[in-house]
Amino acid sequence: MTKDQETKRPGQIILAWWAHELGERTTGSQKALSAQLRRADDVSVLCHKPVHELAHALNIRDGAKIARLARVLAHVRSNTGANLPRKLGAGDPPVLSALRFERLIHSEGADLETAIRRALPMVGYAANVAHLGEALLFWTDKTRTKWCFDYYGTDAPEDSTAEDVSA
Repeated sequence: MTKDQETKRPGQIILAWWAHELGERTTGSQKALSAQLRRADDVSVLCHKPVHELAHALNIRDGAKIARLARVLAHVRSNTGANLPRKLGAGDPPVLSALRFERLIHSEGADLETAIRRALPMVGYAANVAHLGEALLFWTDKTRTKWCFDYYGTDAPEDSTAEDVSA
């Protein structure tokens, strides 16, 4: 790992990778990789060198985890300042119903990927890429709790004993 990668948070690494490899699909190679990743199973996702570059930059050796991350990122078409749970909870009624949000929060692994991929069209395929990527990598009770507060548009209480999502 380079010194630059050591000082960057995982979300920054993910955002930089997404912007270069997928971005807003302004180049033929971005369009092609995005289409290939969206339709691929885990093994096929791992056949793409940019996915391995992302795994290396994040120091991830779990093939299924990096494949899920890459597939979800391939569905995001624009990076926004607003995080996904806040966008899903916006409006009256919310963009994503409370029941569907609760199912998403309790999801793990492939089910989590599916739930997020199904929610992205509801927000125009736009999300804060760094926030979403970190959440997928560190899907813990602390992350879920933060998403719940974000969904309802409130500030999460400070908890100094909870694990750090960037750990």
